[in-house]
Amino acid sequence: MAERLFITITGCNHYLGLKPFAVGRLVRLCKESSNDYDGEAIRVDMPFIDTVGYVANSANTVYAGTYSAGRLYDKIDDTAFAEVAFITHSSVIAAVLTPDEASQITGIGKGAWSGAAQDSSADGTQAQGKTTIGFC
Repeated sequence: MAERLFITITGCNHYLGLKPFAVGRLVRLCKESSNDYDGEAIRVDMPFIDTVGYVANSANTVYAGTYSAGRLYDKIDDTAFAEVAFITHSSVIAAVLTPDEASQITGIGKGAWSGAAQDSSADGTQAQGKTTIGFC
């Protein structure tokens, strides 16, 4: 069995705070290679809300036992999904889903996994033949 990867989602206070988060809620992780501040930035999005935070990438923000954006960056495609596991006073801890797990939950097939970010529509409809759920 593969190791379960957990991440810390931080920076929520710059967006909508912790209000959009609930245990079990799905979030999408989107690499931002063009980010001026962090070449390994991974943005966290929710459908119909857009950005709700970033995967922590600093020793000051990464909770013990979770992966930083730098450690996670090469382990995921340009987009991935995570499921909220815990909500703390200032951050969120989420479990990164495998492509198979994400496909079962979201209905996005493996073939659409890496292309869904460019082809998704905000209303969760079909985009260029791929089923999407309104992320990235």
